[in-house]
Amino acid sequence: MTILTSVRLWLAVFLLLAVSPSIAAERPNVLLLCIDDLRPELNCFGKDYIHSPNIDALAARGRAFQRHYVQAPTCGASRYALLTGMYGPYGNGALFARGERLKKNPDSVPPSFPAWFRDRGYATVSVGKVSHHPGGRGGADWDDDAIIEMPNSWDRHLLPAGPWQHPRGAMHGLANGEIRGNVKAMAVFQSVDGPDSIYPDGLITDEALRQLDQLTSIESDKPFFLAVGIIRPHLPFGAPQKYLDLYDGVELPPIPHPSKPSGRTTWHGSSEFLKYQRWGWNPNTDSEFATEVRRHYAACVSYADAQVGRILDRLRLRGAVDNTIVVLWGDHGWHLGEHSIWGKHALFEESLHSPLIIAHPGIKSPGEPTESIVETIDIFPTIADLASLPHPDFSDGVTLRPILNNSTAPGHDAISYTNARTIRTPTHRLIEHKGGHIELYDHRTPEAETRNVAGDQPELVEILLAKLNQRLR
Repeated sequence: MTILTSVRLWLAVFLLLAVSPSIAAERPNVLLLCIDDLRPELNCFGKDYIHSPNIDALAARGRAFQRHYVQAPTCGASRYALLTGMYGPYGNGALFARGERLKKNPDSVPPSFPAWFRDRGYATVSVGKVSHHPGGRGGADWDDDAIIEMPNSWDRHLLPAGPWQHPRGAMHGLANGEIRGNVKAMAVFQSVDGPDSIYPDGLITDEALRQLDQLTSIESDKPFFLAVGIIRPHLPFGAPQKYLDLYDGVELPPIPHPSKPSGRTTWHGSSEFLKYQRWGWNPNTDSEFATEVRRHYAACVSYADAQVGRILDRLRLRGAVDNTIVVLWGDHGWHLGEHSIWGKHALFEESLHSPLIIAHPGIKSPGEPTESIVETIDIFPTIADLASLPHPDFSDGVTLRPILNNSTAPGHDAISYTNARTIRTPTHRLIEHKGGHIELYDHRTPEAETRNVAGDQPELVEILLAKLNQRLR
């Protein structure tokens, strides 16, 4: 072995072991993994046909919240709830509107989730789609530095667009730089041979790894709050071919209650999905096409899982895993044919139920899932509690530490909203429309959300309406 080779070897060992003082400090780091349009379509959430080994491994060392519900079945409003800990407006522009209020009257707007940590000495970085716009900016191509979605929150908010040119291009990008122009000409699903970087999430993950290296370097003297937003499985369903190959020959289970509901309900016509190029096929009338859509969605889930694995591997390599709170969160659910819907935006279970996993050092009974109902607004106060930071009194959520200590500890009813609003209890879902129309579903029955029992249980309707009014003043 030459002297030069020995020096290089020792240098490599030094860099591998070198960690920042923040990793050894008492304050834990935070790694927040946000995955777009991810329903609980994961092996660790009971879907044994899904290949999700990395997320499953995270669940095995943390707590999987099997009954987590988002505040809204849209990206912008759901992320508003995550990043403020508060109930808020329904639209996708919720965080931009908050940013405008913050500029006009800073004292009138409580600090965001990352700002709460930044103000207390954390380095805060976002990569990818964490707020509604990947990279956190507005403008025609979502890259205008003068229009910030979350002012005073991030030290760096990044979106490596690569061949997709800008964040707007990356958001709906297909392989090798294809950008959505005319949505009717863009394939609703696609699989192309190549490495992970031929789709936008590969570049997002590459940047996340660079940021992790920087945040855990010997020069860094702060704990970090790193949020990484993975775009898939958002439409269009594009992922490298190797992930689709995982589902070759796999028999998918039948779609539960696939018929369009009768009467007035929260149903919608899947307009986002139907705008894409479908070659004349309709998944509601063509079972083979429906199966292909579901396979491509599954491929995108496995592609997202691989990115999560790369990030968690780097966290481990940098020696930071034992002092980092990891949160994996799906921003809402997604219908794959249930109720004859292909998309989100409804207030049915499939739109609002998404995965949540929290892993932190010292968790009691790691790997034990919980059936306690929780909400997205609970994440902010929970992580503040785990990091020994002050409780954000303005948050509408509560800390989930009791459930992290004991998987059978009680949760609480979940509130969600669109232009209507809903409450989910352990046994029922009530949906209240403008004008007073009520849907009430009993999840103790096989019909679940296919039979409206509001007329049969007027007393329960009144109780749940009172709870809704109390929580959403």
